[in-house]
Amino acid sequence: MTLIDSLILGIVEGITEFLPISSTAHMIVVSTLLGLKQTIQNVAFEVIIQLGATLAIVLIYLNKINFKEVDLWKKVILAFFPLAIVGFLLRHQIKELFTITTVAWMFIIGGIVFFVVEYFYKEEKAKVTKVEDVNYRQALIVGFFQVFALIPGTSRSGSTIVGGMLSGLSRKTAADFSFLLAIPTMFAASGYELLKNIHSFKDQNGLVLAVGFVVSFISAYVAVKLFLKFVEKYTLIPFGVYRILFGAALLWMIHIGMISG
Repeated sequence: MTLIDSLILGIVEGITEFLPISSTAHMIVVSTLLGLKQTIQNVAFEVIIQLGATLAIVLIYLNKINFKEVDLWKKVILAFFPLAIVGFLLRHQIKELFTITTVAWMFIIGGIVFFVVEYFYKEEKAKVTKVEDVNYRQALIVGFFQVFALIPGTSRSGSTIVGGMLSGLSRKTAADFSFLLAIPTMFAASGYELLKNIHSFKDQNGLVLAVGFVVSFISAYVAVKLFLKFVEKYTLIPFGVYRILFGAALLWMIHIGMISG
């Protein structure tokens, strides 16, 4: 992997990890276009840049990480449990779902879900407009929606934001809670992968890892900041359109043999 590869993948990871468009397919497609294979070393690299993106969320919500927000974090941890339990119990079955065809169809289905939810959702009727006011029932609902993210191509942020909206949160509040929930979720996932692939880091180029980490951190920070401003004024429809088009493009790429399904 070259420094240019690291730079490109860091940007892609940072931008797509927390937007409701799923980073999985984007990383696969870009890696394929760059001619990179899923070696143990490249998997380790992806873990590192994912940690960089997660630390951007920590910085953005640093004012929420304190003892005054204990009640909020109790709700965040409650929301984390459904995915942790289901992910552990079905970890072997989930691996079998991991095909590009599945990812492509989940992109399309997720896009349609955005259209349906936005058609019925009324922002002015949202009962909760501050993340501190999310109650335990709403947190648990968001947590159950996060379980859908175990299906490749679903988008963790997309499923949790939709869950928040359907439980009575404003779009911005749903996004805030989704990103707070990303902190324990992403650290747990990255930590697991880190321990599993720790032996492969000795073969990595330190500069390549550093560039990917830093670029992922910066691009994630910018992407999340812009997204939070976006959802204060606009709907998820543009992301729904993008998901459907991207999913269709993936199916076409599989059909012509550009990528393996």
